[in-house]
Amino acid sequence: MRDWLPFEWIAASRFLREGRLQTVSIIVGVSIGVAVIIFMSAALAGQQANIVRRVLSSQPHIVLLPPPEVARPLRGDVAEAAIVQKPLQRTRSIDQWQKIVEELRMLGPVAAVAPLASGPAFAVRGEASRSVNLQGIEPPSYFRIVPLAEKIVAGTTRLGAQDVLIGTDLGTDLGVTVGDKLNLRVASGRGATLTVSGVVDLGSKFVNQRTAFVALPTAQALLGLPGGVSAIDVTVRDIYAAEEVAQAIRAGTGVEADSWIKTNAQLFLAINAQMVANTAIRFFVGLAVAFGIAAVLIVSVVQKSKEIGILRAMGASRGQILRVFLLQGAALGLAGSLTGCALGAAAILLWQRLMLNPDGTPLFPLELDPRLFAAATLLATLTGLVAAFVPALRGSRMDPVVAIRG
Repeated sequence: MRDWLPFEWIAASRFLREGRLQTVSIIVGVSIGVAVIIFMSAALAGQQANIVRRVLSSQPHIVLLPPPEVARPLRGDVAEAAIVQKPLQRTRSIDQWQKIVEELRMLGPVAAVAPLASGPAFAVRGEASRSVNLQGIEPPSYFRIVPLAEKIVAGTTRLGAQDVLIGTDLGTDLGVTVGDKLNLRVASGRGATLTVSGVVDLGSKFVNQRTAFVALPTAQALLGLPGGVSAIDVTVRDIYAAEEVAQAIRAGTGVEADSWIKTNAQLFLAINAQMVANTAIRFFVGLAVAFGIAAVLIVSVVQKSKEIGILRAMGASRGQILRVFLLQGAALGLAGSLTGCALGAAAILLWQRLMLNPDGTPLFPLELDPRLFAAATLLATLTGLVAAFVPALRGSRMDPVVAIRG
């Protein structure tokens, strides 16, 4: 490699210097292309992460539920002719839920597991009442799935046997705040008077109006589930593998397992559409960069045909001429990519500074991901190398006599 490198570098750099205007124009073009790829990739990734974070920060990735009750006809002539109606789905416990929880915690893709007892109830304050979704949780495990501590707007996340956490809109509707008493009742007539220990904002008005968190034993007593749980919430490490993990859990345990991908099908389709759009943008920008480099180098081959002929007549091999133009393509791609990375980083920082929410926070965060810059640099350099192959091949195949005469 050391035998041929100086000659190729000298010839390639001289050709680039002699066509300064062409060199600068293609570097500017590559820079703009790389900057667009970096900024659009960061923007789409940031927007996608922001949407997923807002939707999934208040819910688990997978929910395990007891299998639905099924009515089976009795054997016999009369029973078989009768119409069998679907039974009412009661609040039931998951069989052997402790064993299932331990098995799930051993699975590699699973990040957190939390059992809970949930069901409908009424929150009563004087003459006012609201229907709520009562959720009995184990705070340490549940907070790893839904970080309620980050959503507290008043009070604390303390959940003793006599405490309740409520959504902000539920507190407004009932006129209660931290320290007030709240009566929770279920359809069976069971009830308990609890103290509001905290008020949380779960990011949705409907959810804030309909959610009340209590300790797991309290919910079990109210819902008639002594020692049982009605659901198991699961968070996985890769959110886009949630459906595959849910199917594996369903096959291994026999319980119903619904992933966020299944329950938020429209959101998942929108995220996929964004990913396809991002890929398409990068492809067409990269294609435009490749054609720009190829066009400049083809013109360079035509303009430098006499020089190429002289070099060939002086003993330069076809391989050396080929490498001269490949080096030009790689150099153009590398120089343009480095400049484009700087432009892309500046655009991201400018976005963070100018595009703000009313409270002064960024509209959605964009990260200066080193992997994105490295990938863009490598892609642009390889694109320049590939784009240079055809003109390089053409230059290497020139007949020296014809090139000098022409």
